Amino acid sequence: MPIQAPIIDWGALAPLLIIFTTAVIAVLVEAFVPRQARRSVQMVLTLVAIAAALITVIYRWVAMSAPTSVLGGALQEDHFTLAAQAIVLIFALLSVMVVTDRTSVGDGAFVAAGATVPGSAHEEVYTRAGFAVTEIYPLLLFSLGGMMVFPATGDLVTLFIALEVLSLPLYILCGLARRRRLLSQEASLKYFLLGAFSSAFMLFGIALVYGFAGSFRYADILQAVITLSGGELALVAGVVLILIGLLFKVGAVPFHTWTPDVYQGAPTPITGFMAAATKLAAFAAMVRFIYTVAYPLQWDLLPFLLAVIILTMLLGTVLGIIQGDMKRMLAYSSIAHAGFILMGVVALEERAIGAVLFYLLVYGIATIGAFAMISIVREVDQDGTITAEATGIDQWKGLGKRHPLLALAMTIFLLSFAGIPLTAGFIGKFVVFSTAVSAGYGWLVVLAVIASAATAFFYVRVIVMMYLEEATERTVVATSEGPAVIAIGIATIATVVLGIIPNIVLTIAQTASKLLP
Repeated sequence: MPIQAPIIDWGALAPLLIIFTTAVIAVLVEAFVPRQARRSVQMVLTLVAIAAALITVIYRWVAMSAPTSVLGGALQEDHFTLAAQAIVLIFALLSVMVVTDRTSVGDGAFVAAGATVPGSAHEEVYTRAGFAVTEIYPLLLFSLGGMMVFPATGDLVTLFIALEVLSLPLYILCGLARRRRLLSQEASLKYFLLGAFSSAFMLFGIALVYGFAGSFRYADILQAVITLSGGELALVAGVVLILIGLLFKVGAVPFHTWTPDVYQGAPTPITGFMAAATKLAAFAAMVRFIYTVAYPLQWDLLPFLLAVIILTMLLGTVLGIIQGDMKRMLAYSSIAHAGFILMGVVALEERAIGAVLFYLLVYGIATIGAFAMISIVREVDQDGTITAEATGIDQWKGLGKRHPLLALAMTIFLLSFAGIPLTAGFIGKFVVFSTAVSAGYGWLVVLAVIASAATAFFYVRVIVMMYLEEATERTVVATSEGPAVIAIGIATIATVVLGIIPNIVLTIAQTASKLLP
């Protein structure tokens, strides 16, 4: 029998190839480009690659006539895949602007050399020499590539590989903070260990589902589920274990324990990137898995998922109220938002998919903007030297009086998180809650509205401190090279525009909702 070459749709793979190829080139840049020029080369290379991938995704969307299976069904190219990839690339563009920014004194968010011992003479030497870890750029690109594969997965093996590809670089990036390095390294280790546990759960679930269906492909598993004739317990257990791996990534309770510590300890630009892009990728993968594989098992899975939603909303709200650190407060805020988004996932209606994508878009944009703000609001020591980020909530007192435009931007982000009208967050909550009501979960929406009203307390508390409290002399907004401020401006405008005229984006999101069998 003659050997036939596989038919590969290279056009469908083009966005992924751009990102992964650039990531490999970025590794070579680390080896061959002089240290003084690496940061500029890596920054330009990364931004160009992300922009090129985004343009390619848009072109594929416009040119698409029908969904396509790629690599024998390992990947699926459809409007849902392209919408999720476009959103994660937008997040990446904004995040890279924050990652690459430096203050007027020349320091960024990242350590001079990742291998140095915190507080050692070697670290001091590297810092004084003005070194900076530029390895962050290839790591970001590799993680971004995994995030782009995640929503496109058509089989369980690809799902697991994408999970590891997006996760492993983040474990490293979380430990590279310039200041509070021990806290950063603790965050990295905690994220790695708990991430390994979640990966083990997912791998065990994949084994159980394969044992039931005899295949890793979503289409084959769906057929086995539809023609169920025994082995239901193993199947449901396997699906639940796979969902646990995904729920860990979105920070849902009780799989959330890594979130506050990692958000606090990681370099602030990486925290923003994780909070927006990782959550989007994981929710997109979860939506595809539930809507194309586990849909016939909805009555078996709903008790588990509803319990997770209730616990996630309540715990994220209650613990967020008592936080005194901005990054931990936003971490618990992200947990509460994960509960709200999960309501759209379990609605199991076609229009709920578009609602989830829109919510993730507006939440992610505001999140990156908020963490960009935290990255430039700094402490000042007794000598007047700008030091670490001012992450204590009480350190933001009087910011609105000294820096009204930046305080206004932060206010818009916080009001969007709270779901106040005329912000994008209000529209996001409205469309998700509406789909939950139409799916028969009115009681759950009532609970979500109460939780959302309670979360407004810790957002409004920050706003009150910025405008009504006396300014503290130990906090300043650091003058930077500009990219972070540009990212804040773009995020602010997008949050307002999507809150006032969301129809175009909502229509595009609804086009990406064709997943139900």
